Amino acid sequence: MKYLWLILSFFLITNVNAATFIEGLEDVPIMEGMKQIPNDTLSFGNEESRLIEVILEGKKVAFGKVGNFYKTTLPQMGWIYQGKRGKTFVFEREGEVMDIAKESENPLRIRLTVKSKM
Repeated sequence: MKYLWLILSFFLITNVNAATFIEGLEDVPIMEGMKQIPNDTLSFGNEESRLIEVILEGKKVAFGKVGNFYKTTLPQMGWIYQGKRGKTFVFEREGEVMDIAKESENPLRIRLTVKSKM
């Protein structure tokens, strides 16, 4: 039993370390096949509110798959899926809203915005 826990711990640590996270949003992973465009990152805020906006891009990824990935992954980080508004997936967590919006199709560019609820 002791060895089983050791083996499971190894796999859990390996999977977490393998994930790439969004710079500025260290608990939001980047879906495989997507990459963050570093020069298009906007971030500012203070103790009471913040705004972070990043662009992710992928050449062989469909927007529906991006939505499915984040609908599955983000609840593990405390985000609650609120639904889709047009071309935008909306999530909420502890006084913040996250929008994941499609900017272009080929290559797929999405704008991920986290802002404090006012």
